[in-house]
Amino acid sequence: MIYEDLKSKFDKNGYVVINNFLSEKETKDLKDAGEKLTENVPADVKTVFVASNTKHVGDDYFIESADKICFFYEKAALDDDGRLLVDASLALNKVGHALHRLHPTFEACTYSDKVTNVCRSLGLSKPVVPQSMYIYKNPGVGGQVVSHQDSTFLFTEPDSLVGFWIALDDATEENGCLWMIPGSHKTDVHKRFIRNPDKCATTQLVFQGTQPEYEQSLYVPLPVEKSSLVLIHGKVVHKSEQNKSQYPRHAYTFHIFDEGISQYSEQNWLQTKVGFKPIYTT
Repeated sequence: MIYEDLKSKFDKNGYVVINNFLSEKETKDLKDAGEKLTENVPADVKTVFVASNTKHVGDDYFIESADKICFFYEKAALDDDGRLLVDASLALNKVGHALHRLHPTFEACTYSDKVTNVCRSLGLSKPVVPQSMYIYKNPGVGGQVVSHQDSTFLFTEPDSLVGFWIALDDATEENGCLWMIPGSHKTDVHKRFIRNPDKCATTQLVFQGTQPEYEQSLYVPLPVEKSSLVLIHGKVVHKSEQNKSQYPRHAYTFHIFDEGISQYSEQNWLQTKVGFKPIYTT
């Protein structure tokens, strides 16, 4: 199956929504797998996922997560001593970054015929997957994700990064749906999140460059029903707000770039020791 006009719509706006991308069973299987992960968090793991325009989580556990399944808490879920303030099933921000290789349910989705069809419709010659995440965005504790470009974190040259964001719940303005600036992918990558070139520094990860202040009136909300796929260009500016509802907003997301035309930067914070598995090669 080839999606007609997918590439032209994607090139125009920097994002595309494909409704009913997954079946009801496929959607449920992913969400069940994500909820099951909350039951297996190692007791010694207390890393909080912090992401802002100036500060980002940067401990060894995070830096070495490219080839593992690692667990990251919401800031509001733990007290200063690392004790849970909410039920364990609601405490995680995300799990990453190798679900697509190490967990059979997420691997089956990532390397499915449906994903292959999208990649071919976008004209990718050798799509590979550098990372994947299960994002929880639970009621009350699900925090804001600030304005950003995904290529800030996963820089390729030339830029061929595409985010696959699959809604496992209905995503609404109340529970923290995505917000996009249409056409903003036609600018440069404003800043980079890289491994610190100063090996003597105490900070292992640093931002390089300056992100502009984005005009809030340019954003448009992107509510979608569960089972929908949102394709996100690496340079399109997007964000999501805090989940202020009583309902979860779970999502499975992974990124793809075209290794046939692009080089993955050795400066990127995320570095695998085993290489990237292609969706297909042409």
